[in-house]
Amino acid sequence: MPQKKKSQKERIIDYIKDFFGADPEYLWEKTPNSGVFRNDANKKWFAIIMDIPKSRLGYSDETVVYVLNVKCDPLMVSELQKQKGFFPAYHMNKDKWITAVLDDTVKDGTLFFLLGQSYDLIKPKIRKNKNRK
Repeated sequence: MPQKKKSQKERIIDYIKDFFGADPEYLWEKTPNSGVFRNDANKKWFAIIMDIPKSRLGYSDETVVYVLNVKCDPLMVSELQKQKGFFPAYHMNKDKWITAVLDDTVKDGTLFFLLGQSYDLIKPKIRKNKNRK
């Protein structure tokens, strides 16, 4: 029997687990499908997957859809919002985060790239010792 094709949400979660070693944390009882992914070193969030009504993204439709929030360079945020499948960040800082709909509108490779950028933006900074010669 052929195996069912994974949803984009499932593929993204698998990628995050494999590439970053992060499992989703489900923090909120009222939204049990909202999972955050943290950098293990500093516990900062670099991605959030949640299900929301499309109306929260500006559609007149109440259908529930999964979205991915990632931290992003502010210049990139404004450019991405011009592309299909991207929206101002839902429930996050709209200058530094972006929301992508996980309905295959945005290619997995683009999302993988953005996940890497997000992870790099929140990872612990390496401090240089000024006293070293």
